[in-house]
Amino acid sequence: MDMRVREPVSHPMREIAAFVAQLKSAFGEQEINEAIRRGKAGEPTFYAAENGHTVGTASPLAANAWRVTEAIRDRHYCAGCYGGCLNQAVACQQWQQRESGKGKS
Repeated sequence: MDMRVREPVSHPMREIAAFVAQLKSAFGEQEINEAIRRGKAGEPTFYAAENGHTVGTASPLAANAWRVTEAIRDRHYCAGCYGGCLNQAVACQQWQQRESGKGKS
């Protein structure tokens, strides 16, 4: 007798799911779930797109949106970092040391 076996289906938005898990770990599951719930309800509090799938409500102001590229993927900001190290091929701490040395005589 032939039986059909269901294979586990991978998540359609794997990277977003991993990112959301990290957000929940950092900021708390309740807060992130609330932002996602509100985004699904039409508020621009959460929006994600990956592999042709979207979740939430996009912000009407595209000027405030960041496109995630390899330049900012897996970046970890140091305390006091404002993101000036992006696309500089150096870590935040090295960038801050460079910046703090400017203007000194």
